[in-house]
Amino acid sequence: MTSIKTPSTERPTPPDSTPAAALHSGTSDLRALVLNNLRQSGIYVALVVIVGLFAILTDGVLLSPGNITNIVLQYSYILVLAIGMVILIIGGHIDLSVGSVVALTGAVSAVLVIQQGYPWWVGVLAALAVGVAVGAWHGFWVAYAGIPAFIVTLAGMLLFRGLTLRVLDNISLSPFPSEYQQVAAGFLNGLLGGNGFDAFTLLIGAVAVAGYAVSGFRTRVARVRYQQPVESFPLFVARVVVVGAVLMYFAWQLAHARGLPIVLIILAVLVLVYGLLTRRTVFGRQVYAIGGNLSAAALSGVKVRTVNFWMFVNMGFLAAVAGVIYSSRSNGAQPAAGNMFELDAIAAAFIGGAAVTGGVGTVVGAMVGGLIMAVMSNGMQLMGIDQSTQSVVKGLVLLVAVAFDVYNKRRAGTAR
Repeated sequence: MTSIKTPSTERPTPPDSTPAAALHSGTSDLRALVLNNLRQSGIYVALVVIVGLFAILTDGVLLSPGNITNIVLQYSYILVLAIGMVILIIGGHIDLSVGSVVALTGAVSAVLVIQQGYPWWVGVLAALAVGVAVGAWHGFWVAYAGIPAFIVTLAGMLLFRGLTLRVLDNISLSPFPSEYQQVAAGFLNGLLGGNGFDAFTLLIGAVAVAGYAVSGFRTRVARVRYQQPVESFPLFVARVVVVGAVLMYFAWQLAHARGLPIVLIILAVLVLVYGLLTRRTVFGRQVYAIGGNLSAAALSGVKVRTVNFWMFVNMGFLAAVAGVIYSSRSNGAQPAAGNMFELDAIAAAFIGGAAVTGGVGTVVGAMVGGLIMAVMSNGMQLMGIDQSTQSVVKGLVLLVAVAFDVYNKRRAGTAR
């Protein structure tokens, strides 16, 4: 009697997504991996080369404990601005007003705390509220009135600089109380003791390395699950070891200086939160969709106006955070505060791999781009190079970064 085969009702077996599969997958072709991820891998190589170059030119002063701490303190507000700016650029927009917003929020805080005697935290909350209001103002004109962001924020740059002059009455205000100064100049030191170093800073560094390793392995497992190319496991381990060594060296230098800067904790929290926001949430995916193809995003059901509005509200909030940090760092508010900050933030985003046409970029990339700018500025200052030459170098680096982005696009188009 002949048996009749019936169609199988079993579901096809999905690709192996267990950690064991991630241990045995991947390629050892380092050149192919670098070329396939040229946009991101290039900025890491550039950062290493620039750090090494200025370390040699400054006889090691660049990497001294005190100078590494100074880099964190001096450029933290630019890195905060770069987070919001890269999200806007991914969405196909730009904000030219953030320097003026930094000045305005710092001025509002100074008037309340220094002139009127309110507690320091009232000044911080007021600055954040002003930043959110500014972001809502920009968001309304861009998202609902349909005016290009370039024009809206160019007008905002003039408008909010003028309001800063009005709020401060064309004078500088200082000093802030010591509690306010701790935001940008305070350190956590001695919480766990240490003989000649701060053990707490080293512990935080070790936790950061462990978090990077776990996150990297989970990402690797996910990529293997969806049959995406990954590096071989030995290369993955080597990458984790190298990054971990860099992080621990950074923590070691901070631990031998003044401990863990409070502003670095603020920056780390923002990077973690916005990294998850852009990669793991619906809002983040919608931002990429709008920047990549606006028409397709609208047809797929993305509420473009709403997303655009909240992108600018977020930028206003982060500009206010940067304003608090900067006013705390400078221990006062000045009418000219924040001058050219928007260009530094934009440069950080583009150097960090954001695409001019939108749809491409990462928060981590913007941080690396900001660090490249910070290391170059700090290194040239240590070498005694005048400000005009520094501006020339920064301009050339930005031009090369955008040219690199254009080259990558042409290369990808030719490959197809």
